[in-house]
Amino acid sequence: MPASQIHLVRHGEVDNPKGILYGRLPGFVLSARGKEMAKAAATTLAETNRPVGALWASPLERAQQSAQPFAKLFDLAIQTDNRLIEPTNKFEGQTFEFGPKVLLRPRSWPWVLNPFRPSWGEPYESVASRMLEVVEDVWNKTESGDAVLVSHQMPIWTFVNFLAGRKLWHDPRKRRCSLSSITSFAREGETFKEVGYVETNAKLLANSIDNGAV
Repeated sequence: MPASQIHLVRHGEVDNPKGILYGRLPGFVLSARGKEMAKAAATTLAETNRPVGALWASPLERAQQSAQPFAKLFDLAIQTDNRLIEPTNKFEGQTFEFGPKVLLRPRSWPWVLNPFRPSWGEPYESVASRMLEVVEDVWNKTESGDAVLVSHQMPIWTFVNFLAGRKLWHDPRKRRCSLSSITSFAREGETFKEVGYVETNAKLLANSIDNGAV
C-alpha cells in the first residue's frame, strides 16, 4: 500500500547572524531556537496521531538536523534524497535580499534579466519537476502510514504553486512557508492535493530570524 499523506516540512531557524543568503553553502546549521522549532514541528505532527512510516530529508545540514526530532519521535531512520535540496542561486554567499537593492549592484544585473525563469538560479520548472518526482517516489515506497519530507522554503512553495495550477514565479518575500511549517498532501486521482498547512509554534516563530532563504 502507498503512503496515506505526504508532509513537506521546512527546516527550523538557521544560525546566520550575518544574514548570508546561504543556499547550498556548508556549515549553516540550526540555531538553538531552530532546534526547538524542529522539535515543535515533530510534536505537532505526533499529536495528530497520524502514523508516520517514512522520513526523508534534504542532504543540507539544517534539513538533516530538522529531521532528527521526527526520527526520534517516530522511531525512523532519516533517508536522504538530493531532490529535496535548496535550488542553486548565484546570489549565494551574499548579504542582501531580492528586491530593489539588486539594481545598486551592476554586476548582478545579468542575473536578474528574467525573474520568471529565474535567471539567477535553478528554473522553477526544474524545481517543481524534481519535487513531484520525489513525492511520487516516496508515496510509492512508503509501505504504510504517512511520509515526512524535510526540505526548504523555495522547493516547498514552488511545489504548492505547481499543484494549485498557479504561476511558478513569485516574490520570494511573500511565500507562505514559514520556518518548521508543515504542508500536507493527499493523493487525488493521478496527482496530489494540498490538505493542510500548519505553523507549529507561534511564539518561536514570532521571535525567529528568517533572512537566509533562497
